[in-house]
Amino acid sequence: MLGVICVDCMYGFSILFLSIIAAMTIAEQQKIYRDALTAIYGTREATAITRLVFEQVLQLDATKIALDRYRIITQHQQQLLTVMLQRLLEHEPVQYVLGEADFFGLKFKVDRNVLIPRPETEELVEWVLLDYGEAAELSLLDIGTGSGCIPIALNSKLPNANIEGVDVSEGALQVAEANNQLNGTKVKFYKLDILKQELKPEAYHVIVSNPPYITEGEKALMSENVLRYEPTLALFVPNHDAMLFYRVIAQQAATALKPGGTLYFEINEAGGKEVTELLKRAGFIKIELKADLSGKDRMVKALKP
Repeated sequence: MLGVICVDCMYGFSILFLSIIAAMTIAEQQKIYRDALTAIYGTREATAITRLVFEQVLQLDATKIALDRYRIITQHQQQLLTVMLQRLLEHEPVQYVLGEADFFGLKFKVDRNVLIPRPETEELVEWVLLDYGEAAELSLLDIGTGSGCIPIALNSKLPNANIEGVDVSEGALQVAEANNQLNGTKVKFYKLDILKQELKPEAYHVIVSNPPYITEGEKALMSENVLRYEPTLALFVPNHDAMLFYRVIAQQAATALKPGGTLYFEINEAGGKEVTELLKRAGFIKIELKADLSGKDRMVKALKP
């Protein structure tokens, strides 16, 4: 794998391998991390990544690490840090290196079978909870569940709701079930290809989905760590049909939702108008487009009459 390392990272590697030979303090090893990672991620992000990695490897929070920064790192810890830095310098996202990500105040296992949960998706969860947090009865389906972050986050706040998550990927479903157990939730996960299989009629009060929406032609605009490591199945749609999953899910939700039920989508910031129009064609009413905290159109909800 060393053949794919960028030239700019070689300085970091030379110091990295020297760190294996000599005993290092926490502060010295942190400096090696920050110096090596700054070339790729910039100073601010390199510092944040360094903090996350050291907290996991040392099993200490940032405050305790700072107070104990002159302690010598054990050989085992140094070996772990070396391997992790190698992976980070190959542009692997820190969440995959750590094997976990934070979402909605919960911990989620992640690997290359699933997308890394994004902060904007937390806003989608909050929107559902704002509308249905006081519901006496609730049946909810998440389509394209990935790591299970959406239904598990919802179930953590709605423990009595009947919540399901579906995905076409067996690997993703294994990760989702592991997260179900990790967080003590009771989401029902199962395999389903929404493009080929039908949902049960009038089975749900809520359907939510963050489906693939990036066209193959947009790959050139994406960062290297996403392209090399995150699952293409969960990201991309054909160039000629960017609305494929939105259209199919809207058509299915028109039947699968109970009367008065709600469909929620996370969307590409440039796709608000198209998604709104296809929801109208599918017979939905009270369609609402919502911006995220960055001011970008990111979510849509619509009501089944």
